[in-house]
Amino acid sequence: MNTAEQEEFDVVVVGGGPGGSTLSTLVAMQGHRILLLEKETFPRYQIGESLLPSTVHGICRMLGVTEELAAAGFPKKKGGTFRWGANPTPWNFAFSVSPKIAGPTSFAYQVKRSEFDKILLDNAASKGVEVRQNCAVEDVIEDGDKVIGVRYADAAGTEHRVLARWVVDASGNSSRIYKRAGGTREYSEFFRSLALFGYFENGKRLPAPNSGNILSCAFPSGWFWYIPLSDTLTSVGAVVRREEAAKVQGDPEAALKALVAECPLVEEFLSGATRVTEGQYGQLRVRKDYSYHNTTFWRPGMVLIGDAACFVDPVFSSGVHLATYSGLLAARSINSVLAGTVEERAAFEEFETRYRREYAVFYEFLMSFYDMHVDENSYFWSAKKVTRSSHTELESFVQLVAGLTSSDFELAGAEDAAVRFKERSSEFAGAIETLVDQREQSMAPLFRSSVVRRAMRDGAQVQTRAQLGEDAGVESPVFGGGLIPSSDGMFWEVPA
Repeated sequence: MNTAEQEEFDVVVVGGGPGGSTLSTLVAMQGHRILLLEKETFPRYQIGESLLPSTVHGICRMLGVTEELAAAGFPKKKGGTFRWGANPTPWNFAFSVSPKIAGPTSFAYQVKRSEFDKILLDNAASKGVEVRQNCAVEDVIEDGDKVIGVRYADAAGTEHRVLARWVVDASGNSSRIYKRAGGTREYSEFFRSLALFGYFENGKRLPAPNSGNILSCAFPSGWFWYIPLSDTLTSVGAVVRREEAAKVQGDPEAALKALVAECPLVEEFLSGATRVTEGQYGQLRVRKDYSYHNTTFWRPGMVLIGDAACFVDPVFSSGVHLATYSGLLAARSINSVLAGTVEERAAFEEFETRYRREYAVFYEFLMSFYDMHVDENSYFWSAKKVTRSSHTELESFVQLVAGLTSSDFELAGAEDAAVRFKERSSEFAGAIETLVDQREQSMAPLFRSSVVRRAMRDGAQVQTRAQLGEDAGVESPVFGGGLIPSSDGMFWEVPA
């Protein structure tokens, strides 16, 4: 293998997905030299196609791609539609109900990730990021306890060494270097699931104005996602418990057909559809064990963002949100350290605390959502009930959130977690029943649920700050002695 000369940058970002593109752009906008290394060639296929408003109107606004996204023709997602819970009637939620995101920004997009990710990566290059594709990072370079760069091979097989103040791992769940940050990857016992998914042409759509919504439908073996990616193309996936892996093994075509037959609503929506069998959408794919978190998110000279750090069950489309949100948090930390305004440990403890806090909110929100579905004859759903879960999983949940110093997440032990969770789950389920039974057009009952308000709070803050800047007011620290974002959202500051 040939070896090229050694280069130096301020930051090396590994991975060109939404998280890597977000961080590299926000740091490059401060005048720093950024190298982004991507092992594939964009556009390329990726799952995770349903966005949240805070990504579209918050982070993407900061990146400067709002107009380009609007011109791309992605379907508008005004909320979600669910066949979930004790009532068999599907119900809708709308983003417009939240006063923080009401008005012209009360929507997100359903995106073809090959197109969306390329928009973000091309934008990074236009903002000054040095983007190199077909470059596979092999390992990090260390100097004592600090990471100081990476080794990578280009498409010709030539090995390169790059030194940098920071290495950012944004290379996803299949990262080759995440272990170099230290700690271990711990998988959730509660969300031990597999997904079998593919794409269909000419599937049915929900009635307007919800035709762009994601449809999530519970059925005996698990739940389906049904995401409209265009007027005719639909992403369809079935999530089943890992113990029922036999349902997705063998012939994937027959397996998906059998799962669809278990879910009358999805079967009816696909009654006139044909599965795509060519191109990037022509393959049936399986993903397993996709709920996990790393016990360490950073070490001196290295930080994990996006799926390299953590991922949780996708029922509420949190994947791209967590990736871009973590990219924003880490960019603030790097910008602040490079500017000399905040010390490294304080900046990255702020990053990790806020990122774990956001992950924990979604984790608890999803546990409440799973717990509200009732199907006593289904192994999948009976096994998901917290009252039948092992004490070990409750302890794991406590360990996930008890290390945070935010008063919102102080817990005394596993039993306290169980009581708190059951109370919020009941409150959430009651809000859904009110919504369905009264056929309310307003989503007020759902937003009276504390678990929903908590899940949307931070995303709404990011969106508001991106739109209003200094007019958004001063945020409070999320924990004692913590930092706050600058008025432009690009740095951390010590609160007055």
